[in-house]
Amino acid sequence: MAAEVARHLAAGLDVLVVRKIGAPSQPELAIGGIAAGVERIDEPMARRLGVTRAEVDRIVARERLELERREAAYRGGRAGADLRGRTAIVVDDGLATGLSALAALESVRHRRPARVVFAVPVSSVAGRQRVAPACDEFVAVLVPDDFRAVGEWYDDFGATSDAEVIEAVALADRRRMGSGQVEGGR
Repeated sequence: MAAEVARHLAAGLDVLVVRKIGAPSQPELAIGGIAAGVERIDEPMARRLGVTRAEVDRIVARERLELERREAAYRGGRAGADLRGRTAIVVDDGLATGLSALAALESVRHRRPARVVFAVPVSSVAGRQRVAPACDEFVAVLVPDDFRAVGEWYDDFGATSDAEVIEAVALADRRRMGSGQVEGGR
């Protein structure tokens, strides 16, 4: 999704790995999210679902390992783009609870961009209400009242492979170098 937005805008592309912290009994139900330097847990939701802090810590530790693995694989040793004073557009495939998105936005804010835009093709009403205040601009193509899950809005909602992500970043880098953009324009 982000690669298509970057291509359309002739903008740089960087990866921001975020991991959902799912409820133990319902892994697709987010009770939090993590990103580089950020852990956000909806403690009231976790308590309502009977999830203990020890369970949360175990899930976070497991997801942190996967986050670090993916960042290493996707970046290939490169540092993230320098966002200071720039506009960062955070793109996701869809927004349900918004907890992972909040972790992503907080992580991006640590990198000091001038402006942060969050963009998705589809969002729940509750997700929009939770995430919009955390960014400078919120863009969603659809915010349906009958939203139940992101995957319902896709014909094919299969996971993007590591190889596909690595290739998308490499292609964006080739485009950037071919256009004469300076390093750090990712």
